[in-house]
Amino acid sequence: MLVVPVSSFIEGGFQISNGLVAARQVTRFLALRAKERPRPAGPEIVPGTLVGLVSARPEESVALLEGLGGFDGTSLIADHDAALFAGTLREVLQGRGEADDEAIHRAVHVAAAQDVVAGLRHGLDAVIEPDGRNLSGGQWQRVRLARALLAEPEVLLAVEPTSALDAHTESLLVGRLRTARDGRTTVVATTSPPLFAQADRVLFVEDGRVAASGTHRELMESTPAYRSVFG
Repeated sequence: MLVVPVSSFIEGGFQISNGLVAARQVTRFLALRAKERPRPAGPEIVPGTLVGLVSARPEESVALLEGLGGFDGTSLIADHDAALFAGTLREVLQGRGEADDEAIHRAVHVAAAQDVVAGLRHGLDAVIEPDGRNLSGGQWQRVRLARALLAEPEVLLAVEPTSALDAHTESLLVGRLRTARDGRTTVVATTSPPLFAQADRVLFVEDGRVAASGTHRELMESTPAYRSVFG
C-alpha cells in the first residue's frame, strides 16, 4: 500500500488552490473587451534604464510600480513576499522554464547567491521546503531575484530585492545587477542607497504621484523630503 504523508496533500492542495485562483483572475482579465481592460498607470520610464522608486510611505512606491505594465515585452514583478514553491533549488530557480545549469549559475552570480548554493549539501539538487522555510531571509530573497533574472524579462519590476541583505552583499548585488541588466529596463521600489547610487534616475513618490526626479545626488541636494527618507 502506498503511504503518502498528510503534509504532501496539504501542500499539494495549497498549490492547486493558488493555481485555480490565479487562473480565474487571468481568465476574467482576458474575457474583458480591449476597451474595458484596465490601462496601465504610472510615470513614463525611459526603456533600457535602471530606475529607483522611493517614498516616505513604501506602499506608495510599490503601488506605482504595479502600475508600470505598459511596456512591450515581458514584465516580471520579483516581489520578495511572493510564494516560493517547494522542489529542488534547480526547479525553484527554473520556474516554468528549462534553463541549463550554466544559465542558472549566471543568474545566481548576479544575485550574489553563490554562497546559498555552496552552503546547501546537494547544491542545485538540494530540496527547498515550501516558502523557503529552510533558507534565511537573505538567502530566500536572493533565490527569488535569481529566479526573476533567469527569466530574462525585457522589463523587470522588483520590490525591495535587497532589504534583508548586509551592506557588503547588497553593494555586490547592485553592481552586478546594473551590469547584467544593461540595455534592459529595470524598475525597483526600494529604500536602498546603493541601488539609488547606481540608478540612471530616481523617482520620489509623494501622495501617490512623482513629486521629484533626478539622480540620487541631485535629489539629496534639492529635495528635503527625499533626504528625510534616509534619516
